[in-house]
Amino acid sequence: MDRPPDVPRDEVEARAEELLPEEEVAGSDDPEAQAEAILEESETRTLHPVAEEQRTSADTVDPIP
Repeated sequence: MDRPPDVPRDEVEARAEELLPEEEVAGSDDPEAQAEAILEESETRTLHPVAEEQRTSADTVDPIP
């Protein structure tokens, strides 16, 4: 499987060897492919973050009369 240049093979291999407990419980037929998908998604979120909602305290509570 070809890897995108933004996901180094050594990072994929390291991530595949150290699955999170919930990932181990769920099991995986291909831990390396799972690790690659996780790292690709993480890279995408890092490079293209979703803008966070900007609110002030006045927007989140009812004013006190």
